[in-house]
Amino acid sequence: MKIEDSIDTFNSLVKRRGFIWGPSPEIYGGLAGFYSYGPAGMALKNNILSLFRKELRAYGFGEVECPTIMPEIVWDASGHLERFIDPVLKCKNCNTLYRADNFLQEALPDEMIEGLSFGEMEELIQKNNLKCPKCDVLLGKIETYNLMLKTEVGSDVTVYLRPETATTTYLLFNRLDQDARRQYPIKIFQYGKAYRNEISPRQQVLRMRAFDQFELQLFIGKEQEMNFEEFKEIQGYKVPLLDWKSQEKNQNIPLLMSLKEAIKKQILKKPAFAYCIYLGYYLTQKLGYPDGTLRLRQHSPNEMAHYADDAWDLEVQTQQFGWVEICGIHDRTDYDLKRHGEFSNQNFAIPMGSDPKIKEIPQILEIAFGPDRIIYTLLETCFEVEDERIILKLLPELAPNTVAVFPLVRNKEDILKLSKEVHKTLIDNRIISFFDSSGSIGKRYRRQDELGTPYCVTIDYDSLNDNSVTLRERDTMEQKRVKISELAKIIQQELMMKSV
Repeated sequence: MKIEDSIDTFNSLVKRRGFIWGPSPEIYGGLAGFYSYGPAGMALKNNILSLFRKELRAYGFGEVECPTIMPEIVWDASGHLERFIDPVLKCKNCNTLYRADNFLQEALPDEMIEGLSFGEMEELIQKNNLKCPKCDVLLGKIETYNLMLKTEVGSDVTVYLRPETATTTYLLFNRLDQDARRQYPIKIFQYGKAYRNEISPRQQVLRMRAFDQFELQLFIGKEQEMNFEEFKEIQGYKVPLLDWKSQEKNQNIPLLMSLKEAIKKQILKKPAFAYCIYLGYYLTQKLGYPDGTLRLRQHSPNEMAHYADDAWDLEVQTQQFGWVEICGIHDRTDYDLKRHGEFSNQNFAIPMGSDPKIKEIPQILEIAFGPDRIIYTLLETCFEVEDERIILKLLPELAPNTVAVFPLVRNKEDILKLSKEVHKTLIDNRIISFFDSSGSIGKRYRRQDELGTPYCVTIDYDSLNDNSVTLRERDTMEQKRVKISELAKIIQQELMMKSV
């Protein structure tokens, strides 16, 4: 199958099988940047979140939830009002807005646009006589466009919808410090909605105006960053690193190296930050991405945010959109707490190091996941077509259905009754089971392959006599007879064996 055909088939599958629908609301033509998840999409999302939450509790993280709307002073302090902007080009003839860096990257694919200043981008526009694609008019100067969504609470209080979950977590610092009894590092994560008024959102759920974030924060002292106890346990773990110096030399193949080696070679500066690199990569690997599709790419000094001491993107290679960032790992220094301390007239400096007389404002290390991007890239990289059979090779613990139960024929009352009993037994054992009696058995198998269902159970005429069923495995299509009384236990054992 050609790549183009494969992509078209995949895009059709995502909508047809209830993973992602939109732009929403579809019945009114859709609004760019807004998408809905169908039943299969929500099941997949919740399974991913459940896995993340389970793992993070094991690593000592607690969860918080904060309001999605905050007063103007919060975003003034965080720097979002001043810096959370996109460079835009506005056509003087048709008034169409284009995000300048995206427009240039498409028009000049061989140029390195990331990290260029407004002036440097304007030079490229003039040099190449770039015009508005709609009306062929030369484009001029770059303007700024703030991505924040503004509204009012009550009659006159100006507020903004949060563009990220991280800032709202930082505002809890005093409470978190008290709750943790100043035992550092404090490990916290938050999951929730964020909002950005994107100029021209595209690439499906990869860039939306309302999207999910799953962000981890470590509040930590400078001394502890360099002498991080937990680093010793994971220092031998190998990750695919592409540092910014290699990128400048056009060496774009990541090097698989241990975190200890990365610290030794000064590719990574701090053991605590290396631990964050590990944790971001470890959680992503738990989702079952195919080998060779992941890399960690370092930001160059020009690309890095003004407050950051180091920054890496965890990226997935896709057919449709190339390398896609699904997680950002940032050393934010003490920027956030220092700014909020200044604007709130509070002193966040506390005893952190070996000398209790010396106080400092904690540093913040961040691991920021985009669940919507995870869902898209996971679906695309797990999508396969084998002899015209469409399969989603999702991990069993992530698949929307764990088992599908089929009566071989629907017009045989005894077989139908036994099938429903088997289905109920699986559900009673808390195994996610789907009952389907519609269409030929072959079509029913295919429908579940498309959803990524790892197991199918068929009840046939022999089942009425030997109390056995046929258990079929998705990837190999191998079938075996299993006693009904042992079915739930066998499936649970299979799930444990296949769990990453």
